[in-house]
Amino acid sequence: MPGYNLVDEPWLTVRPVGGGPPVELGIAEVLARCHELEGLVVEFSTQLPAVLRQVLLPVVADATGAPRSFRQKGERLMREGGFTKDELGSLQRYLDEHRAKFDLFDPVAPFGQVAGLRTAKGETKGSAALVATAASGNNVPLFASRTDADPLDLTPARAAHWLVHTHCWDTAAIKTGVVGDDQVKAGKTTGNPKGPLGQLGVIVPIGRTLYETLLLNLPLTPPKALGVPQWKRGPHGPVWESRAAEGLLDLWTWQARRIRLIPHQDDAGRLKVTRVVISAGDRLTPTSEQEPHTAWTFTAPAKKSASVLPERRPRRHTQGKAAWRGLDALLAPIRQGPDGAFETSILLDEVSALQEEGELPADYPLQVETFGMVYGTQSSVVEDVIHDAIPLPLLALHQDSEAHQLLLDVAEQAEQLAQAVNNLSADLRRAAGTDPIPGDKGQRPGDLLLHTLDPLVRRLLAGVRDAGTDDDILERGRLAWEELAHRRARDAANELLLAAPATTFAGRVVSPAGTLGKPQTYRLGTAGGNFRHRLDEILPRYADAVREAAAVREAAAARAAETGPDLEPDRGADLDD
Repeated sequence: MPGYNLVDEPWLTVRPVGGGPPVELGIAEVLARCHELEGLVVEFSTQLPAVLRQVLLPVVADATGAPRSFRQKGERLMREGGFTKDELGSLQRYLDEHRAKFDLFDPVAPFGQVAGLRTAKGETKGSAALVATAASGNNVPLFASRTDADPLDLTPARAAHWLVHTHCWDTAAIKTGVVGDDQVKAGKTTGNPKGPLGQLGVIVPIGRTLYETLLLNLPLTPPKALGVPQWKRGPHGPVWESRAAEGLLDLWTWQARRIRLIPHQDDAGRLKVTRVVISAGDRLTPTSEQEPHTAWTFTAPAKKSASVLPERRPRRHTQGKAAWRGLDALLAPIRQGPDGAFETSILLDEVSALQEEGELPADYPLQVETFGMVYGTQSSVVEDVIHDAIPLPLLALHQDSEAHQLLLDVAEQAEQLAQAVNNLSADLRRAAGTDPIPGDKGQRPGDLLLHTLDPLVRRLLAGVRDAGTDDDILERGRLAWEELAHRRARDAANELLLAAPATTFAGRVVSPAGTLGKPQTYRLGTAGGNFRHRLDEILPRYADAVREAAAVREAAAARAAETGPDLEPDRGADLDD
């Protein structure tokens, strides 16, 4: 069986800077040309952090070292030519030394796998077990076009992507027992957690080129805290353990499953992977404090805990929410104490420090991509994938900046507008004699409003980045946002008011549940008035501007009434004639 070495084989699809069709390269060429490449192109969004963490970032960090100071990181990050000649030499020597470890089908130590992994009866699964988007086992729909018995041919390149993806995002619950695993019971292992990234709300800073993205994702780390990647830990066996990560590289290349890809050659002699073996792998306990790709939240300590300090836990993304709706966590660069609630990721905190120390310009076009998975049925299936990308102004990472407060205000105003529209809908439904739409069922009109506000917020984020420290431009941007947001909210409210039945004009009296409280009358006119009042409270600058404009018009009308109409001839017209 021929080999397939990830160092040389073109398994990574990349997009050149300046456009052009994507090209496929191996690890060595991707790193050598990373300053000419815009970024990776993946089949499935959550493969991006998996490839970065399991392959590219560990190679760069182990071969060239992680930055040790902000100055060093800034100098490396802003270097136009990518890696220096010495760094490229270190990368090439490193890949030459460990080339055998990157062979996907090596008979002794295949990359990210266990050679000879097998069950007691020699069973294997279809390669769909690796693919998060492919139904397998009991999850195959009754009338699907493909059954679990139908082979899913994966090229070695696709198999490599789904291999590292499984180590990062695999579902939890029961896994197949294999020969050599002394913790197998009745041919199975239970209690398997989700993959490490499945427990996080992943945040990845993105630069202008792949080279900048790699540097942005390398946190300041002393050599002793780096550890070693999985390919330096020796060939893995079927035995697994629960342990803490021993350094950053161990965390990034965590082997959350024991896997074996079973290749074969088709009639044309091409390598394909159609069968796999997947069993339990190492369990990460607890989540490493070194984890750079997540924000953190502080919660009250458990009742049985002896500690009185808040617990620091990874903050997960919320299904259906755009990334800008979580700006309160992204823009909290300083660790909050017992009274705080959020802390941004280590990497964004470092970006903020780089800009503050002058190593990064304020208008650097930083992008932030967020990734997450939603699991169902005891985390045994993937229900949804979360992915978003937003521009993030560097100045907004400083808590005392005008940009920081502006973006937090905008995100809060958007949520308040959605709630105001939902309250209007609830009042109109009560006036019509029906119950409001439950918050956990169906789609409420406020959700539709947030959808229409989304492009406005993204445009504002880009504008704040370009405005820099010009407070006048920021203030004009804030007023423009409030005007457009007011218009969108008013349009959403008008749709509800126009759709209300005629009975809402007279309204209804609704008595509260129980004996407490007074009956309340809900009418169309009252609901509309309450909404308009709330709109002015949420968007005060635009409300003030409207009132000032109205006052100017009234003053002009009063002067005209006192002086009479202007009967002077239009001299401009005379001259034109």
